[in-house]
Amino acid sequence: MRPYLSIVIVALALAALASLAHSNTLANSLVTATIIALAGYGWNLLGGYGGQYSFGHAAFFGAAAYVDAVAQARYGVNAYAAFVLATAAAALVGVVIGYLSFRAGLRGSYFALITLAFAEVMRVLANAAGITGGAAGTLIRLAPSPSHFQFVGRQPYLWIVLVLVTLAMIATRAVERSRFGAYLVAVRENEAAARALGVDALRVKLQAIVISAALTGLAGALYAQYFLFVDASIAFGPWISIEALAAPIVGGLGTVFGPLVGALALDGFGEAAHAVAGRTPGIELALYGALLVLVVAVARDGLQGLAVRFFAARRAGAA
Repeated sequence: MRPYLSIVIVALALAALASLAHSNTLANSLVTATIIALAGYGWNLLGGYGGQYSFGHAAFFGAAAYVDAVAQARYGVNAYAAFVLATAAAALVGVVIGYLSFRAGLRGSYFALITLAFAEVMRVLANAAGITGGAAGTLIRLAPSPSHFQFVGRQPYLWIVLVLVTLAMIATRAVERSRFGAYLVAVRENEAAARALGVDALRVKLQAIVISAALTGLAGALYAQYFLFVDASIAFGPWISIEALAAPIVGGLGTVFGPLVGALALDGFGEAAHAVAGRTPGIELALYGALLVLVVAVARDGLQGLAVRFFAARRAGAA
């Protein structure tokens, strides 16, 4: 229980914050930030622990968002069943991309670029296909009712995404403490040495990308369910790939709390930028880029690591 105690404390702090979010503006900001955190946990497993940096996690996010929306809007599938199908679809996309990439031995910048290419191809296809609504996108019919996974107000969505983020933190801690996690880190540090020790690197990386895709797919399906609309630029746009990788890098790469810390920090910086510069197009991406450069230059272990060093220095000074 002790390894998970810190997660319980953070989850209780998030619950307290959620209970104070009475305004729709604050609740909406927290919902979008924690959806990004959920996608960040998906990226963090593959990139932070596995060392397989992806520039195209929008492929998983968008696949789930579209399956969730299309299944409900065109085929009348129950919203909860559509949510499960959407997550499974994202995992399946992860299998396809992972098998084709890792079987070919792609890694590093080559893997990053191939994931970006997949996301871009899926964006073009979604923008042209009739089943997705083409450029007009897909609109989920408004029917506020828990049975349709739709709620009046932002609070219920906030509680749902907080539960999912908590489960993602628990899953990340479980991976850290598992044999699979040890294999994943071994492959990240030296794949050739890991193979020599008997680790099936292809299998480990495939498992990692499937779990990563499923977590990111959860975020995509929840995004579609929250906003009840999806189009190609939303589902497969570069914004989600950038934010999914920026959150764990800014917060703390390869850590349990990094994606959450990073997502909340990015959201706060984004809101501050809007307050100063207004709704200038692209201001968030420019800010995230500047913040990434700053973190890489000053705090390679992210804001979480920076905070740990700060408090450790204070304790040492007090002693």
